[in-house]
Amino acid sequence: MQQSGLVSDDFTRVEAHACPMSTCSAPPSSPCRTSKGKVAIQYHTARFRLVPALAKALNVPTPAVRRPGSVWSELPRPSNAGAEPVGHVRLGYARASTARQSLAAQLDSLAEAEVTRVFSEKISTRAAQRPELEAAVKLAGEIRSSGVAVTLVVHQHKRLGRGIELAMLAEQLKTADVGLEFLAGELQGSHDPSGIVFTVLAAMSGMEREYIRDRTLEGHESARRRGKIIGGATVGDESMLSMALHLREQEMSLRDIAKKLVISKGKKKGQHPSPATVMRMLREHDEQTATAS
Repeated sequence: MQQSGLVSDDFTRVEAHACPMSTCSAPPSSPCRTSKGKVAIQYHTARFRLVPALAKALNVPTPAVRRPGSVWSELPRPSNAGAEPVGHVRLGYARASTARQSLAAQLDSLAEAEVTRVFSEKISTRAAQRPELEAAVKLAGEIRSSGVAVTLVVHQHKRLGRGIELAMLAEQLKTADVGLEFLAGELQGSHDPSGIVFTVLAAMSGMEREYIRDRTLEGHESARRRGKIIGGATVGDESMLSMALHLREQEMSLRDIAKKLVISKGKKKGQHPSPATVMRMLREHDEQTATAS
């Protein structure tokens, strides 16, 4: 069941955190409050963005069960809040980017580390979803919520991802209070997901991806100067460009401009161009105009 894009139990995930807004500071298990002491109609952005799955949401409404608009009062906190964990479970995760790559070395390393269960998959970090990693994190959270300490064990940090993927994973682990351990590499050892080491790791990985992207774009530009065509077939024409320029003058976003345009030729005839295509078309027009002037 969904309500305004909010999954019915998402509010419990939001309320797993204290609200970081100084004007609210609602503790875990309680809804956000307004400056007038009422239950807020929607959770404060700074709070629900602590939940990776909701980080890009524009707003998250407070469910009817919390009685939005009523006088705010603190609700009972979880009984296990602050309790010392009993026992310790180690879950392993192994990943290779392609089907031809072997997981043997990682699996051997995890076996020596005496993990309770191993999740493994062959999938690129560019994939929107990595089912086995998601299953490992979900199980780790469920075990931790039962009062048992949990550590996610990985051979090297590169097996988890780069940049934004690492940052989102760090937030998930922090939310679930799950530890992290690398068995090899420059970050070998146990790490607190909310600590500085993991934060720097995510930032450096993001910089590495940007470096690769910049080098790729430089190569494309060099090829264009030599007369080579980069990318797919052109979908724009003079009519589309004229309309795009007109809409830009009205200060419309690239996404909105793309929705107004229709491709008139080729395999994509009748479809809308992507915002990236619109941006490229306008940029090339601006560059040609600047050169001519």
